[in-house]
Amino acid sequence: MQALEGIRVVEMAGLAPVPYCGMILADFGADVVRVDRVGSRSADFLARGKRSVAVDLKKPEGVETVLRLADKADVLIEPFRPGVMERLGLGPEVAQDRNPKLVYGRLTGFGQQGPYASMAGHDINYIATSGVLSTIGRKGEKPLAPINLVGDFAGGGMLCAMGIAFALLERAKSGRGQIVDAAMVDGAAHLATFLFKFRAFGAWNDERGTNLLDSGSPFYDTYETADGGHMAVGALEPQFYAAFLQGLGLADADLPAQMDRSGWPTLRQRFTEVFKSKTRDEWTAIFDGTDACTTPVLGLGEAAEHPHNAARDTLVVASDGHTEPAPAPRLSRTPGKAGDKRPEAGEHTREVLADFGFSDSEIDALEAAKAVA
Repeated sequence: MQALEGIRVVEMAGLAPVPYCGMILADFGADVVRVDRVGSRSADFLARGKRSVAVDLKKPEGVETVLRLADKADVLIEPFRPGVMERLGLGPEVAQDRNPKLVYGRLTGFGQQGPYASMAGHDINYIATSGVLSTIGRKGEKPLAPINLVGDFAGGGMLCAMGIAFALLERAKSGRGQIVDAAMVDGAAHLATFLFKFRAFGAWNDERGTNLLDSGSPFYDTYETADGGHMAVGALEPQFYAAFLQGLGLADADLPAQMDRSGWPTLRQRFTEVFKSKTRDEWTAIFDGTDACTTPVLGLGEAAEHPHNAARDTLVVASDGHTEPAPAPRLSRTPGKAGDKRPEAGEHTREVLADFGFSDSEIDALEAAKAVA
């Protein structure tokens, strides 16, 4: 038994955020059906555990097919700019009129309303608009885009999945679905709530790279080792900082006080020199098992082999032989499970349509009309 077993999800094919949202739901037992374009080639690396139907939304029969899927679904997720689903005849007014219990997830960059709502953008634009991008980078340098994890995945896909879970929970009481407006700008800003709070109380500077947690402090940063590797240091609290100095062999050294900002350049220079004296593995052996909050910076290809990750099965081997993260978080009674494979576009068209109540003759007619494939 899994937490979302029995929940049916229709996912309109898209890039990154929506597939990630659907993957989270599939990991925890939902039957996620991805609606692909007829003739498309699947490039969705986040499709584990899903099924795929291929539908031509330019044909009225294709639109009606998706509506019939939504009639029997609990959730629909769509990745398009505002108004696209409405122009297709698949907007929430139509879908929820037919199925009042439907939770309709709308995952966009700028949201359903506002001056930017119809503009194109990517993760970097959304986190820039949220204020978050301005905080990332070193002192005196331009803002640094942190890949696309903050907007697309954390602020977008993950919070959309959470909103869908909230809506499903509420539906159990009201019997009615609702629209989830998941904007990546909103999500990125929400992830930075503590920064907005810190700034309001004078505990955070607008100048990048000068704060406690943004590489401003020498005891919350990364350092290069003798072999070109790196160690991550997060020795904030006094007792952890003391253990850190002990590991470096600097416990008795004449150093500036930890929180004396005027002495931070001196500390940084000293730490840099010491870290360069040993390899990453040598430093790892010194700090493992201590409270120094100092750990090796692992590459993606190394993470699965680390003893801690291996002990917890943090990463698993998929059926295609590649390593990928296991479902998270972990539930004690109804844990998530990574699906066995990623579907090709249209791989399950007949199977899914039959499961959703289409007769063989109806499916044959749709195929003949090239509305599905």
